[in-house]
Amino acid sequence: MSLRTAPSSSLLLLAPALALALTAAGCKRAERETPKPAPAAAEKAPQRTKEQAMASLLAVPELKAWSEQIEKRSKGKAHGAVIEDDPAPREINGKKYYQLTFVENRAADVRRRESFLVAQQGNEILVEDPETDTLLTLQEWRRNIERVELKSAD
Repeated sequence: MSLRTAPSSSLLLLAPALALALTAAGCKRAERETPKPAPAAAEKAPQRTKEQAMASLLAVPELKAWSEQIEKRSKGKAHGAVIEDDPAPREINGKKYYQLTFVENRAADVRRRESFLVAQQGNEILVEDPETDTLLTLQEWRRNIERVELKSAD
């Protein structure tokens, strides 16, 4: 009789576990079927790593062009790069930003081109304007790009 009791007690323990798994699977299916709206605010966006922030900055067309200019003018002796200014995030209006700088990386030294703040959440990139001590959006900075292009790359 103990042989019969063991399988039925295993079945008794297995039944609730199976019911729980089916319930969880049903919830997961319901989540997949419910359309989720796109995140309206950056707070809902996933956290971006410092490496992802640097990669997104290097993907900015103007910085890609600068990198190519630096390589060409220096005949491969200098390169464009993004470095971290300060490991501590900068907070503006409750939003945290990585403090990054695009530089000309040379054998003898590193020359700063522009400083950027890249949001830890969302896609926002701000540019520090040292002349006016203000922050510009990427679009505002692009309107003034001629001034930046005049900086040396030799």
